[in-house]
Amino acid sequence: MVDDRRDEYIGLLRDFLRIRSANPPGDMREAAAFVREVLDGFGVPHRTLAARDDMPNIVGRWESGKPGRTLVLNGHMDVFPVSKETLWDAEIVGDRIVARGASDMKTGTLASILTYGLLHPYRNWLAGNLTLTVVSDEQSGGRYGTRYLFEEHAGEISGDCCLNGEPSGLSTLRFMEKGTLRFALTASGPGGHGGYPHRAHNPIEQIVKAVHAIYESFHLKLADLPPEFDAILTSPDSVAAADAALGKGAAENARRITVNAGIIEGGAKATQIPTDCAVHLDMRYPVGVECSAMRAELESIAAAHGCSMVVNEDHSYPASSTDPNGEMATILRGNIKDLTGNDAPPVCSLGGTDARYWRWRGIPAVICGPSNLSMGTDEEHVTLDEAITVFKLHICCAADYLGAGAR
Repeated sequence: MVDDRRDEYIGLLRDFLRIRSANPPGDMREAAAFVREVLDGFGVPHRTLAARDDMPNIVGRWESGKPGRTLVLNGHMDVFPVSKETLWDAEIVGDRIVARGASDMKTGTLASILTYGLLHPYRNWLAGNLTLTVVSDEQSGGRYGTRYLFEEHAGEISGDCCLNGEPSGLSTLRFMEKGTLRFALTASGPGGHGGYPHRAHNPIEQIVKAVHAIYESFHLKLADLPPEFDAILTSPDSVAAADAALGKGAAENARRITVNAGIIEGGAKATQIPTDCAVHLDMRYPVGVECSAMRAELESIAAAHGCSMVVNEDHSYPASSTDPNGEMATILRGNIKDLTGNDAPPVCSLGGTDARYWRWRGIPAVICGPSNLSMGTDEEHVTLDEAITVFKLHICCAADYLGAGAR
C-alpha cells in the first residue's frame, strides 16, 4: 500500500518540510494546521490542546472496538533554526530530500501521522486503542508540548507503550538516553584598564578557570552504569552499531559524562578588564549518575571561583531507559530486519527526546527513525528510500502490537 502511494507520501513529506517551524521562535500554528488537514483527510478523530496559542499540540485517539492495550505514537513539529534559507525548499537532490527537519524529525512525525490514519480502516482487525501525539516545543524542552500534556492531560496520552520516530538510523534500537543538566555560570567585577590587573579581578579569568575545573572533574568520566546496561552497551554488536550510526567513539561516549561549554560572553575590548562574563554549559550523563551529587559538586566549583550558578530547569532532566528486550523492542527489531536486513541492536541515544516522558512513568518507549548524522546541519536530509522505510516500519510495528491482542 505504501509503495503504491510512494509519490503521494513523499510529496506530503516535502509539504510538511516546507513549513517554517523553527524553534526558536517556536510558532507551530501553520505546522499544526497542516497536521489537522492531513488527519481530516483520513477522517480520524483529533483535537488541539495548547498551553500557548502559538504552540498547539494535536492529540488523537481511536478505538478498535475490542478491549486491549493503548499504543501511543509521538512526534514533534518544531525543528532547529536555519542559517541556509534554501533548507525550507525541501528540494530533491539525487536520492534525498534536503531540508530542515528531514532528519529531526518531520519524517518520523509523518510516520506517526500516516500510521494513525492508514490503520484506522483496519481497526476491526486489531485490539485496543491507538493514540497520536504531535507536539510543539520538543526542541526547547517540552514545557508547552509533551510535558504540558502530561501535566494537564495525562489520561489521554499515557497508554501502555510509546513508539517514537526520532532520528536514530535504521540499524539501531534506541532504548535509553542520557540525562541533561544545563546551566550558566556568571562572574562580575568593577572593571578597569587591562594594564591595571592589581586594581580589579577579571571575570573572564574566573569563568575560564571554573570551566576548566568542571571539565577536569566531569568530562568523559565513566559512569557507574547498572551492570545489565553496561553489558548491553559494551557488547560487540551494540558497539559496532552505535559507532556506525553516530560516529566512531559513540559507544564509549554513551557510558560517560560529557561537558560542553557552548556559549561564552564577556568583554568589549582587549585592553579593558570586563565587568561581566557568563558561560552556558550543557552536560549529558548516563543512567546511574546521581544528578543531585553532581549539582552539589558543580556549585562548590562555582563558589570556589567566585562564580554564581543558575540551572535551566526546563532543559535539565534525568536519564531514562526501557527494557531493550521488551515486546515493542522485539517487534521493532523484527520489522527492521524484515524491511532492511539490519539486526538493529540496542544502543543509547546521546541526545534527548520526548520518549523520556513515557519512560519516567514506567511506560515502555522505543525510538527508531531516519539517520541522525545530518540533523541540525546545513545539509540535513533524508533519503527517499529511508523515508518510505520509516513509514512502513511504524505502520508494521503498530499493527503487530495492536494485532497481538486480536489473535
